[in-house]
Amino acid sequence: MSYHLKILGGGQEVGRAAIEVAGPDGSIVLDYGVNFNPDDTPNFPLQEMPSKVKAFIVSHAHLDHVGALPIYQISGSKPIYGTSITKEIGELILKDFLKISGPRVPYEWVEVKKTLDNFNTIRYYEEFEVGSFRIKTSSAGHIPGSAITVVKTDKGDVTYTGDINIANTKLMKPADLDIMRDSRVIVTEATYGKFNHPQRKSVEDEFYNAIMEVLEEGGTVLVPAFSLSRSQEILSLLAERNIPYPVYYDGMVKTIMEIMINNPEYINNYEALKKAYNEFHYVNGLQDRKKAYKSNGVIVASAGMLKGGPAVYYFKKIADNPKNAVFLVSYQADNTPGRKLLELGKFDEESPLLKARLQLFDFSSHAGRDQLMQILKASKSLEKVVVVHSSADSAQYFADHVKQELGVEVIVPENGQEIQL
Repeated sequence: MSYHLKILGGGQEVGRAAIEVAGPDGSIVLDYGVNFNPDDTPNFPLQEMPSKVKAFIVSHAHLDHVGALPIYQISGSKPIYGTSITKEIGELILKDFLKISGPRVPYEWVEVKKTLDNFNTIRYYEEFEVGSFRIKTSSAGHIPGSAITVVKTDKGDVTYTGDINIANTKLMKPADLDIMRDSRVIVTEATYGKFNHPQRKSVEDEFYNAIMEVLEEGGTVLVPAFSLSRSQEILSLLAERNIPYPVYYDGMVKTIMEIMINNPEYINNYEALKKAYNEFHYVNGLQDRKKAYKSNGVIVASAGMLKGGPAVYYFKKIADNPKNAVFLVSYQADNTPGRKLLELGKFDEESPLLKARLQLFDFSSHAGRDQLMQILKASKSLEKVVVVHSSADSAQYFADHVKQELGVEVIVPENGQEIQL
């Protein structure tokens, strides 16, 4: 039995990440996440025979990388490996997912608890063994605790980037690519395989200046942001610049910020994050919410695409006044209220046109096209690239680009496809 990869999820799609690395005496699975249909029903990855799977290695705590892990704890017990902060945040994310999508999920709280009980925490650069595999990780620069995973096999190093970024941000230093030096095979995300992001510093400047314009005219700025990472990034930026207006934050943002503060080794600008926590106002209850939207200040609230969460409450309160602003800082998926605002200028078909100022800022925590190329070039032994976590057209575009520039074999697999190593 030879070594091979099997794509259990993330083939020609964003999210639902799940990559199996199989060898003669069993396999390990890198990530096991979910994504969603337009009607919000979750999609789970393909399943492998439980007897074959020795362990799961988790790149980071986003739902599209951890949301399906408890499935393998239903009838058995499987070890899971990831950083300590990934475990802590993963617990929150899985509980929240269960609360929101409970009836549509094939596991219950008892399996989530088992997932956490079976979670072994690892440190970057510490090599550990699972069956015949030796595994090592380093920081992926995506969110705190995110990891690049290198699987050492008899056929050479196989590297899985997970979600990866090499920009310097408030929360994260650039990914540590040195670990990929001897990789023969790289399984890379290509969420932005077609595009480059603007320079981070210029996005930060533009964002801060736009906020100050609105505040100086007496308006309120709503920043809908994902509660994991993007919210803390925005709050750290505002704290670092000593914004002279009140800042409020609402939703799961606070709990995640507390986890990050308790794990300083994973944070790039720890002082800014701590300052945001100490000086900005956490919204607790309805009275606080009223105070926040009536204030001449900034409100950072989940969810980032305005699909529910406290952000929707604030949106309805401030949307009607041209003095106010809604500044989007996250990717806006199809059919979400955030995307509808960008396309139609209104929250949904029935809503009135938005009167507040609307702007989108690219604070992406994924590498863009040229950065992805740079990441691949970190390997001095590269023979094969497998492109996942990307829409079919974006993946193909990037694959052609890689073939042309690096002259290596590039595969854009479908889910279920096996790739020999």
